[in-house]
Formats: sequence, structure tokens, C-alpha cells
Amino acid sequence: MSALKSSFVLGILLVLTTLSFAFMPCSSVAAISQSEAVSALDDAEGAVVSAYQAVLKADAAGANVSGLLIRLNDAGQLLTRARMAYGSGDFDSALELAVLCQERLGGFVADADVLTEIAAKDRSLDFWVNVVGSIVGSVGVVCGSFIVWSYLDRRYGKIGSEV
Repeated sequence: MSALKSSFVLGILLVLTTLSFAFMPCSSVAAISQSEAVSALDDAEGAVVSAYQAVLKADAAGANVSGLLIRLNDAGQLLTRARMAYGSGDFDSALELAVLCQERLGGFVADADVLTEIAAKDRSLDFWVNVVGSIVGSVGVVCGSFIVWSYLDRRYGKIGSEV
């Protein structure tokens, strides 16, 4: 997927997150649960941003990031639902959904890094095959042409000198 589509997905997530903060109620009844939910939401948002940056890096390296984008989209939906739950005062659901979001992104950056490395190795291999292949092919054509010219010169060079 292109970086533009990825940017669009992240933009939607950030807009929904911002909107959910606008409708947050202020209540001191569940202050401990609320602070835990805020912390979990912040951690989940940080994980989504890190995952998004890893996807951009992998995409720039030429990796197939479609599987990563599916996981990132699922995690983004969980984060959005967590922000909405937090905004409606349901701190327990917000905490649970934020933790699920983080779990969904567990090992995500490592997976993206592996895809990035594979894409870089593939690109390097393609480069070497093209460069070395072109050089070997060119040398082969030059050598083959010289051999054919030598053969033709020996065969037909004698006929031309007899005339």
C-alpha cells in the first residue's frame, strides 16, 4: 500500500482521537480507574504511532505491508473504541480496549523490521543480478564477437588475399 493511504488511515485515527477528547466528562468518582485508562490510552496511542512509522519505513523499503496495515487498522479501531469509551465515562472498557490495542500490536515493529530487511536484501540482490548480469552479458557479447570475427577472418581473409 502506498504511504498516502497509510497517512490517510493515521489521519482518521488522530481525528477520531481528538474528537473523543472533546467530549470527555470530568468526574472524580473513578479517579484511579480514570488515570489507569488515560495511561493505557496514551501507551496504546504511542504503540499505534510507532507501528505506523514502522509501516512507513517498510513501505519505503519496498516491502509488502498489506498484512501489517490490516493489523494496524484493527489496532486503530480498538484505540478509537477505547477513546470513545473513555469519552463516555466507561473507563473499564476504555482500559480493556486500550490493552487489547497494545496486545494487537505486540511484536509489530519487529515484524515490520523483518519485512524491511527482507525487502532491502531483495533489492540488493536484484541490483547485483542486474549489474553483474549486464557486465557478464556484455563481456560475453564482446568475446563472442571477437571469436566469430577471428574465425571469419581466418576463413575468408585467405580467400580475399588470393584474389
